[in-house]
This record gives sequence, C-alpha cells and structure tokens, in this order.
Amino acid sequence: MKKNQKYYLVEASALPEVFLKVAQAKELLQTGEASTVNEATRMMDISRSAFYKYRETVLPFQNMMNGRVLTLQLLLHDEPGMLSVILGIFAERKANILTINSIVPTNGCAVVTISAETMDMDVALEEFLRELRETAGVIKAEVLAGQ
Repeated sequence: MKKNQKYYLVEASALPEVFLKVAQAKELLQTGEASTVNEATRMMDISRSAFYKYRETVLPFQNMMNGRVLTLQLLLHDEPGMLSVILGIFAERKANILTINSIVPTNGCAVVTISAETMDMDVALEEFLRELRETAGVIKAEVLAGQ
C-alpha cells in the first residue's frame, strides 16, 4: 500500500471510461456473471492489463462505505413523528445507528446528523440516500463523512 494515499469522490460521468469499465468488470466477477478476469475484461472491452492496473484503486462509493461509519445530515420539516420515520428507514435497511444529534428546530425545519455503521445495509448507498430524499418531510439528505 502506498504512503500518503489521497482519495477523491468524483461523479461517475467525470471519470475516464476505462475506470467505469474496470468497476463494471469487477462487478461482473463479484456477481458471477463472469467467471474469470479474461471473460470480464472481454465483456467490458478492456485489456486485462488495464483491469489489473486499476482494480485496486477504482471502487464504487457504496463499496467504500461498506463496513464503515457513515455520517449523514438531514434537513427535516419539524413535524411530529418525522424523526421516527427516518429512524425506521435506517432500521429497515439494517444501518446500525451510532449517534443522533439534532438542534432545536427553527423556521419549521430541524437539522439532524446521524452516524451509522453500514456493514449490514441491504441496499447500495445511492439507493439508501434516494429513499431518504424521497421520504415526505425530508428537505435534504447528504453524506457528511465516511470513515
């Protein structure tokens, strides 16, 4: 492992195509859709050398967060039961809540910060965030940090 590693969170559309294809090839291997590296790289139309060059450095964001602590900040309408609904989503998705912080609601909105362990989550992070954001009463939901 290299010393002084730096990580960047980059939107997929900004990445060179080879990185996306390496990630897809890894997924093919993980799901069993391809049984060998040769088969996966052929399916993705990339060289095996490109796969081996980038395989350890290209990770989908949800995999990066798997088994780790994720901190989310939510902006919620100040309504009775709203936090309970949010906590229900965490429980349903098997995210183990470690901390909950909330400030006194102002202007009808409450800011809630939740840290949760994500190892047992049964959906990808993107799906989890989409579910939170689409919940009635949620104004905003974003990832603050991951450890």
